[in-house]
Amino acid sequence: AEAPGETLRFHAEALGAQVRLDAERSTARRRATFHDGIVFSQRPVRPGERVALRVLCHERGWCGGLRLGFTRLDPARVPARSLPPFVCPDLEWQSPTWAAVLPDGCARTGDVVRFWVTRRGRLFAQVNAGPRLLLRKDVPMGAPLWAVMDVYGTTKAIELLGEATGGDPGTAPGDPTASTFPTTMPHVLGGEIPPEPGATAGEECVICFHRAANTCFVPCGHTHFCSSCAWRVFGDTAKCPMCRWEIEAVALARGRPALGTGDGLLVSVADWT
Repeated sequence: AEAPGETLRFHAEALGAQVRLDAERSTARRRATFHDGIVFSQRPVRPGERVALRVLCHERGWCGGLRLGFTRLDPARVPARSLPPFVCPDLEWQSPTWAAVLPDGCARTGDVVRFWVTRRGRLFAQVNAGPRLLLRKDVPMGAPLWAVMDVYGTTKAIELLGEATGGDPGTAPGDPTASTFPTTMPHVLGGEIPPEPGATAGEECVICFHRAANTCFVPCGHTHFCSSCAWRVFGDTAKCPMCRWEIEAVALARGRPALGTGDGLLVSVADWT
């Protein structure tokens, strides 16, 4: 078993299908596509202990980037083949996992990201020397928590820095986990970031968390995706991330649907049925 204070590394076997680690298990790189980039710490993380990583490679052309959080899943007991494509929302739905999306454009190549959970169950992150971002405030405590990261979208590769620092600097006397930060600091609750115009609360795409979910997959009918992400999934795996059914077409979820066959041909619902 790993000692509680041992330098953090990535778990050697519980990896997303596209992840490759270096020999020291400090660098995780996604080989292709934009998903299947889930990685875990090799040991549980203490409350207040900061997980520090550096973004090594930023890949343009995708929507959304690094996801991070904590889980009660012991990666030593997680078969790699059972990992879903996304930590948000797939792994959260399937297991006791609490993760969040860093605001778009927040972490670029060379940036250092630190994240931690307090004894009050608040998940914070900090990029370089910037303000602390409150990502979630609902992480249940009282059981071991492993760090989980998703090398997703624009984030192509990350490196664990192995810093083992505990406690929150600048905390209130008598409460080592209380966190103070400017009231104007952007914060994200429930693993979501503020939607772009056109996406009302509860209607954001579950992949990028930016655009409105305005398409559905045929034949399964899931309507959780914006058109940009839907077409990327269709061209990449042709399997619905929600149910893993084969996708035969992408349809608009609002108004009179138009279906895409993958060859750029749009047909009406009447033509399809």
